[in-house]
Amino acid sequence: MSGILRVLAENSQRAVDDGIYDTRYNIKHTTNSMAEAVSTRGEGARIIAEIKFASPSQGIITEYRDHIAVAKQMVSGGAAAISVLTQPHLFGGSPQYFADIRRSVSVPMLMKDIILDYRQIDAASDVGADCILLIQAIFDAGYASNSIDRYITRAHDYNMQVLLEVHDSIELVSALHTDCDIIGVNNRNLDTLEISLETTKDTLHGYNGDRPIISESGIESPRDITYLSGCGASAFLVGTSIMRGDNIVDSVRRLVEAL
Repeated sequence: MSGILRVLAENSQRAVDDGIYDTRYNIKHTTNSMAEAVSTRGEGARIIAEIKFASPSQGIITEYRDHIAVAKQMVSGGAAAISVLTQPHLFGGSPQYFADIRRSVSVPMLMKDIILDYRQIDAASDVGADCILLIQAIFDAGYASNSIDRYITRAHDYNMQVLLEVHDSIELVSALHTDCDIIGVNNRNLDTLEISLETTKDTLHGYNGDRPIISESGIESPRDITYLSGCGASAFLVGTSIMRGDNIVDSVRRLVEAL
């Protein structure tokens, strides 16, 4: 391992220790199902548009824009759901961003973070998340404070769904033995930050399960959407290419119209 995953985990633990997730918003999540939103067949690709201002691989992605306005533009472009980075270190995120957006849009929302402590799940419920991200590699490396099954149960106790992220077929098998609601395939290796859309193809080879599959990272064009759909992905999480676009509405719409 290169140590990048360890850095991500340490930064997340630092944010927990600094009280970033000691929130007091008490916002109700919607009654909309994230799993249903990303698996319902209809016109257009199911896009989870992600609000992010920075990342470990890209540095500053874009100068700050009004996060509420960006979220509304994403919905106007046809996004089926919104993902919001809440990790402050390296990602420039904030639970406050999530809370502000939750009050402003009605589509399902995913809290995107490096979750390794129950307090982050508690915060997700407090800011009104419909779904949280858990990363298989974080648990396999022993960075989380408890087992992945306990984390999933805690989220379900709050009536939140769980998107469990994997990077290869071995992690996929592990994920399928849990009660997660959605599987995410991250095309980016979180330990090296290298990216390949072939990861979705390789990971899903032979998969015939009924849980919706989201392809994440490295998606830049309608052609990518078409390719990944052919690999078995039912939805697509896109952040950087949308955030860097001059017109958020058009950036989302052109991806939606790929299918």
